[in-house]
Formats: sequence, C-alpha cells, structure tokens
Amino acid sequence: MELKKIIGESGFKFNKRFGQNFIENDTLLRKIVELSGVSANDKVVEIGVGGGTLTRAISEKAKFVYGFEIDKNLKPVLQKSLAGVENAEIIFKDFMKENLSELEKEIGEEYVVVANLPYYITSPIVMRFIEEAKLCRRIVIMVQKEVAFRFCAQPSTADYGAITAAIGLWGESKIILDVDRTNFYPQPNVDSAVVRIDKSYEDKGLIDKKAYRDVVRAAFSSRRKTLANNMINCFKISRDKAESILSGSGIEAAVRGETLSVEDFIRLANFCKKENIV
Repeated sequence: MELKKIIGESGFKFNKRFGQNFIENDTLLRKIVELSGVSANDKVVEIGVGGGTLTRAISEKAKFVYGFEIDKNLKPVLQKSLAGVENAEIIFKDFMKENLSELEKEIGEEYVVVANLPYYITSPIVMRFIEEAKLCRRIVIMVQKEVAFRFCAQPSTADYGAITAAIGLWGESKIILDVDRTNFYPQPNVDSAVVRIDKSYEDKGLIDKKAYRDVVRAAFSSRRKTLANNMINCFKISRDKAESILSGSGIEAAVRGETLSVEDFIRLANFCKKENIV
C-alpha cells in the first residue's frame, strides 16, 4: 500500500515541529541501504522512523532495527506500513533523552546508524553519537544538502567549521548520494544528501577529548579573528602565551581556525593540555 494512502486512512496530520518529510521512492530507499553497507550481520539504529519506509528497507538487509520515533501519532501509520516486519522494534521516545549507554547494553554489539534525520536536530544527534557512543561504527544520514557540505568540508573552505573538526576526529565522512526534494512527502524547500561517516579506529595520539573540543570551540568562536586572538579571548591568556602555544604546536600565530586540519587541532589540544590551558 502506498504511504500517502496509509497516511490518509490513518488520519495522521503532519507536525511541523518535528520536521516530518517522508521518503516514498522505493528505488531511492534501496539505494540508501545499499550505500550504507548494512548486511545481514548488522544491527541498526534509526532515528526518526517517520512513515516507516526506510525502516522496512533497512529491515530487509539488517539483522535487527531499533527505530526511534518521537511522534506517537504515527503509531497507526506504522502498524500498517511495517506490517509483517519482524526484525524491527519501534521505540516511541525522544532519542535525545534516551540513555545511550543502556541502549548500547541492550544492542550488545557494534551497530550502524541509518536515518533520514529531521533537519532541526541533525547536528545534535550526530554529535551525540560522536561524543557518547561506544559501539557505533558507522553513521549514514540523510541531511539538508548545505549541512552535508559542512559535515564533509575541507580546511580553508567556507563550509569548514567546528562540527567538521569534530566529525573528522571520529572518522571519515563523505557525501555518497544527492537527493532531490521531489523524493519527499510532503516536499521540503531544500534538496538533501546522504552522508556516510565511518569510524576511525586509528590511534591519532590525542591526549584528552575535552581539550580537543575546547580548542576547536575556541578556534571557531569568531571566524573573523585569528586563532591567537580567539585563544586569548576564550582561555584568558596573554598574547605572548597564545603565540608560544601556537609555535610549540607548529602553527603560525597569524592563522585562522578554519585553516587547521584535524591533525593540527590534535597537536594544539595536546600542547594546551600540557600547559594546563584547557
């Protein structure tokens, strides 16, 4: 049965507060799952189940799907759209309030995140997995195209920012699929893209994750200012101290934060930690 028909028969009303845009195109759904690399050995966490079309497509390939949906009004829709799907559990909760540690205990093994994320909560959800998850090994997400550019940007570009540096520490990100707005119901005002982030298991030599976060936050606190000026303002240190730290980290004093690579940020964070700046 078509999703539009199920929605109509269920009397469901879209809630703008939740940024609901569902995918109907079966070819696109299969393509997303294919590019996600999900196999029969994988458990998957999905955020924003929506109409259940992506959930069903994932369930055809995965071992099990844990799907989170904040809108309980979708229950009658999902009862129909996921009829016959036995390897998926729909959890009607706000994922951002879920105990991730307890969820991972229940999952009991490494898992993959696959989701068509509501635009309004994209970055917080990605950051939560990056900063808190212990067992997540890959994140595959549909996001607004301009957000996809930020997630995958290179240093010294306009799209490169704090979240790019955070993602870069966790793993390798790339845009794997462009998605036109006409593939959604209701149709949004922007195009989307699917981003795949594969966790890096390499030891990059970072001493302290909090130090890294603090340094990145300071570097991008004011894009128009030099890195030295931002460090002076954020860490309450003298110019001489800021320039000494940068020199000790192999970074020129006059650079701006957006020119630094992940490796640069690691060296700077380590030096700041040793100097008790962060």
